[in-house]
Amino acid sequence: MLGLLLLQVLASCLWLGHSEVVTSFESSCPQFFYAGTTPNNGLNPKNPAWICQRFRNQYHFATLYDRDLHIPVYSAYIYQPGPGNRSKSWFVEPQLINPTYHKDMDTEKSIENQYKIAPQQIGQSQAINQDYNKLQGLDRGHLSPSGHQSGNNSKWATFTFTNIVPQNSTLNKGQWKDYENQTMSQKTQGCTVTYVITGAVPGNTYISNKRVNVPSHIWSAACCQTNTIMNTWVVIAENNKNQVQNLTLAQLEMRLSQLYGRGQISLFHSACPR
Repeated sequence: MLGLLLLQVLASCLWLGHSEVVTSFESSCPQFFYAGTTPNNGLNPKNPAWICQRFRNQYHFATLYDRDLHIPVYSAYIYQPGPGNRSKSWFVEPQLINPTYHKDMDTEKSIENQYKIAPQQIGQSQAINQDYNKLQGLDRGHLSPSGHQSGNNSKWATFTFTNIVPQNSTLNKGQWKDYENQTMSQKTQGCTVTYVITGAVPGNTYISNKRVNVPSHIWSAACCQTNTIMNTWVVIAENNKNQVQNLTLAQLEMRLSQLYGRGQISLFHSACPR
């Protein structure tokens, strides 16, 4: 009887470890962080969700999500730009609605039909399409951008609302786009693997009847592994200006510690130069 109970507990633990909303990145999708080292607790919101972003039975990146503000805190991924198309659909996270729902991200309509629920029930746990329908001066800003992924599945997986923040349109189409496209391409020359963490600092304004927070800042940090050395570069931008500021990793961690106000922040493994 005891043996049967132990088997049941083990099976339960294995199931939890492979679900999409997980108990920790380290045990479920550590591959998106250099040396499997995730940011420390200084970024954690009051009501977090750790999501291994799963699409078509495969993990594509990792997101720490703020269930209260309905925006991601950060998304972590490996920079590997390549061919493929942008998604025509937008996805949500079924397991934020109910942990027994299926693991792959899905469209709202598909979830409504499969589980016989209303859009409002989906929106209780996360942002939905309706929240972003009437934006003025703001875009659907990807933290893990489709342009940094390769292949349709990986690019489409970035089109989930758990990876999206309301981003200033001028910034998104201007200096931030230049950073994502040009600077990243230049900086990664000679890198064998580049680990990226891109995040959003909660602001004081909201969209959609105060359902979704508008970040005050957008930031991104990269740790690159070459054949001989480790290299890092980081940027931060106020979300109401078309301006990107370059910092060292140490400077960004100090700045984020001040902005989040939750203690000292460490983003990467100690091998990534500060």
